[in-house]
Amino acid sequence: MSGALRIDRTVTSGIFALDGGEWQVDNNVWIVGDDTDAYVIDAAHDADAVVAALGGRRLLGIICTHAHNDHIDAAPAVADRTGAPILLHPDDEVLWRMTHPDRKPDRPLADGDDLAIGDGLLKVLHTPGHSPGAVCLQLAALNTVFSGDTLFQGGPGATGRSHSDHPTIIESIRTKLLTLPGDTVVRTGHGDSTTVAAEAPGIRA
Repeated sequence: MSGALRIDRTVTSGIFALDGGEWQVDNNVWIVGDDTDAYVIDAAHDADAVVAALGGRRLLGIICTHAHNDHIDAAPAVADRTGAPILLHPDDEVLWRMTHPDRKPDRPLADGDDLAIGDGLLKVLHTPGHSPGAVCLQLAALNTVFSGDTLFQGGPGATGRSHSDHPTIIESIRTKLLTLPGDTVVRTGHGDSTTVAAEAPGIRA
């Protein structure tokens, strides 16, 4: 038996750098799996912490919700240590190259892709706006969506920097996230989780 599907969170800390600025940030690293296999969502800052959180499980892939440096800086190191592929939507390769010019992602993500894990599926939802290739990942088996930096407790992700657009992120949230069941737990790239229903009024206003 491989055990029940579960979600683990590790918080790592480091620098987010873009457009000439730098900010100290805490990132949520989400691990989805059972007792045998797992996916990592956003290998941020600390490869040792990410690998330790796996607890010896086989890593099936490192999924990048987007390619801002604070979400991908540890991805190559985790990939090298585990043999797992790095998955990224191609529209974010321009951002990826800013951090890892000599290392390409291994596989593309596309809207509607299903990634099997345990007795569940991670469905890829392309949600541009925070970045061109931003994705969210719905895990219906555990009533969850991993939103990266697309949606937070309190509203949409930032769109004031390069390669981002506010009308686009609002449209993405309305069409891809607010259509999910209201009690869906939104597990974010930074900070506390929320629900679709809790965030819907602010987006629809």
